[in-house]
Amino acid sequence: MNVAVEIRDNEWLQDQLAHLWYRHFSDIEQPNDVVITFGRPAAARLGSIKWGRKPVKHHDGTTQRRSIITITSYFKDLTIPEQVIQAVIAHELAHYAHGFSSPLYQKFNHPHKGGVVDKELKIRGLGETLAFQKKWMKTHWVNYIRSKR
Repeated sequence: MNVAVEIRDNEWLQDQLAHLWYRHFSDIEQPNDVVITFGRPAAARLGSIKWGRKPVKHHDGTTQRRSIITITSYFKDLTIPEQVIQAVIAHELAHYAHGFSSPLYQKFNHPHKGGVVDKELKIRGLGETLAFQKKWMKTHWVNYIRSKR
């Protein structure tokens, strides 16, 4: 009997991003490529979204910059619950939807002021995921990081 072993790699991350976009952000257009990748093992910055350095050339001759979401490589560890990772990815998608590091209209002057990201996630049906992530991080994250050093 073969047992499938989950591997958390960049392809897995791309699947997570696609799933979240389809289920919770389907009203947000995607006028540019959005790529997600694991980055360095960061304990404090769990995720970020930035513009890609180089514009990408399309078949029609146009060029456009990519939006790149980077997630801490600590999340490759299968002991980290998927809901924690999903909440971080959704957080970065909320930034994209708000026009940060995306070609969309920038809705706010500051990306976090007034709890706009958490409000967005709750509106989009991700309130339980967000609450789980916050509780898990508060309860387990410090010990997890200590065990890795």
